[in-house]
Amino acid sequence: MQANFYHADFDQPHPQRTRAILKAHPEVRSLMRRNPYTALIACLILAVQISIAFAMGRLGPAGWWVGLLLAYGIGAFANHCTYVIIHDATHNLVFRSKFLNKLLAIAADIPNLVPTAIGFGVYHLKHHAHQGDYESDADIPNQWEARLIGDKWYAKALWLLFFPIFQMTRPPRLRAITLWSRWTIANVISTAICDFALFQLCGWVGIWYLACSFFFSVGLHPLGARWIQEHYTLDPDQETFSYYGPINLVALNVGHHNEHHDFPSIAWNNLPKLRAMAPEYYDTLRFHTSWSRLLAQFLFDPRYTLFSRVERLNASPAIPPPAPDLVSPGVLASNVK
Repeated sequence: MQANFYHADFDQPHPQRTRAILKAHPEVRSLMRRNPYTALIACLILAVQISIAFAMGRLGPAGWWVGLLLAYGIGAFANHCTYVIIHDATHNLVFRSKFLNKLLAIAADIPNLVPTAIGFGVYHLKHHAHQGDYESDADIPNQWEARLIGDKWYAKALWLLFFPIFQMTRPPRLRAITLWSRWTIANVISTAICDFALFQLCGWVGIWYLACSFFFSVGLHPLGARWIQEHYTLDPDQETFSYYGPINLVALNVGHHNEHHDFPSIAWNNLPKLRAMAPEYYDTLRFHTSWSRLLAQFLFDPRYTLFSRVERLNASPAIPPPAPDLVSPGVLASNVK
């Protein structure tokens, strides 16, 4: 089994590609704008998930099994979509006001039952700036985590099933990152209040449905292959991959990961337009077309382990992404097939 991450002593590829694309296609700047309609999608998902949870609570004992099946087939996609909304709010791509973006992220977090929105925002922006830096990028697994899981399919399956729990073990190793703030506390308090209200409204079976939706949305499910797709690689020459498949329709184009890292100031609805404007930069990269196939390959191909990542040594941080209003050239990128 691979004993360590792939090591790179060069900077991540995204800022350089961003500058090249802007020079070749200045019209890309027109895509750097917010999408306030994303908030309406968040409201729709919230209504759907609470309605299903309420219905599950009225089914009695049968609700446990029906809820599990519905969580896998419907709830996982709904909760996964909330993460994409939280993601865009983190990049201030919904409203002009940072205050409103944070409020939206906290509201979109309600079906997840745990306060993830603000913490995700903190670590995600660091991931952009320090992609591959073991001491700053929470997206990279712990060394002990990778050794523990190894290359056995059942261990990798358990890792995906409990992926949110493993993620919670990574922040203590990170340097110079402040998680707790007034917004983090607001996220925790609002989640506690909403969880109590959901329990009163939907009962234990409804909470079970939402909890299963949460775990499936990021874990042992075709959607969970998204985490493998983004930065796991069998070839260190390409460390970031995009996914161009049908699930992008209900996942708000989150598969366009190279595009997002290159231009995090472009909202989800314009990412396919970016690829269409600059095909010579994206069609030449390897990419995935099936999360289900990738999930099977990750589980059963012993070459894929948690060490299948590029760790960046002595690299400088990427230029911070510009706000959509500023449309200035600095940003990031990277992804496989």
